[in-house]
Amino acid sequence: MSKRLLILEDGTIFEGESLGANLDVTGELVFNTGMTGYQESITDQSYNGQILTFTYPIVGNYGVNRDDYESIHPTCKAVVVHEAARRPSNWRMQMSFDEFLKAKNIPGITGVDTRAITKIVREHGTMKASLVQARDEVEHQMSQLQATVLPTNQVETSSTTTAYPSPNTGRKVVVVDFGLKHSILRELSKRECNLTVVPYNTSAKEILEMEPDGVMLTNGPGDPTDVPEAIEMIKEIQGKIPIFGICLGHQLFSLANGAKTYKMKFGHRGFNHAVREIATGRIDFTSQNHGYAVSSENLPEDLMITHVEINDDSVEGVRHKHFPAFSVQFHPDAAPGPHDASYLFDD
Repeated sequence: MSKRLLILEDGTIFEGESLGANLDVTGELVFNTGMTGYQESITDQSYNGQILTFTYPIVGNYGVNRDDYESIHPTCKAVVVHEAARRPSNWRMQMSFDEFLKAKNIPGITGVDTRAITKIVREHGTMKASLVQARDEVEHQMSQLQATVLPTNQVETSSTTTAYPSPNTGRKVVVVDFGLKHSILRELSKRECNLTVVPYNTSAKEILEMEPDGVMLTNGPGDPTDVPEAIEMIKEIQGKIPIFGICLGHQLFSLANGAKTYKMKFGHRGFNHAVREIATGRIDFTSQNHGYAVSSENLPEDLMITHVEINDDSVEGVRHKHFPAFSVQFHPDAAPGPHDASYLFDD
């Protein structure tokens, strides 16, 4: 294996061995605390443009299979692991972790101290980073990193560009794709929903003309304020159609009702986040992947907070007081993670 460098915006450099595709990339450095589920995480479009660090010390031990994809074309920039399993084994395995990364053109680095990387991000917040081949041009690579401006509105590159159906016999649901996970479609299909998936910039008029029984606002990457057309669409359809928002969809729904969002220091990424339902006191362990959150300060009168995160009291769910519309920050579809909150799909 050739040597590769992970260069952080604060000047810290980690040297390790190359993994996956042979590319130099720059992105936002984040970490995920899950112990398994690496295939689902990497193929989650919410990681669009990000360099994903896995805190668990060994990744790839059960390989990659055809069933656990959350999207066919993952858009995360790179992966960082302490150790990539050399002898993966599982009855469902089709390829190794390294083969998967090469097939999806995703570079990686192994043999680095992921605990130290996570500590830096936890203390200083998410930051830009570059993953490059080890050369004698570190100062030049650092200056390039400092000058790089990360892209905005990643939703545009994560969403479908054309509408498509997923037929069933039940209620008609329009799924607005901001970078959806396949598990959301699976949960709705289990409930026999007749689905039509539409692009993120579909207008309210187009949605209303479909005469759906409900609208699902999916997860997706980036800053919700970068998608103003979706916010306007939600304003126009709420009160006319029931709405359920997840992750980015939750943030967009909240913005459409006058709430504010903010960028978190290092976000919630993993599937061990405890969330409390305020009305019942019920505690659910949830899967989460977000770097932005809805502010609890000056929350509009029309919204009520339904769920909060146990560790930092951040807003994890809201409901409209007058319309059949609600949203949650976490992933009730899990994939990966616990299914404690899957009952929300029945609402």
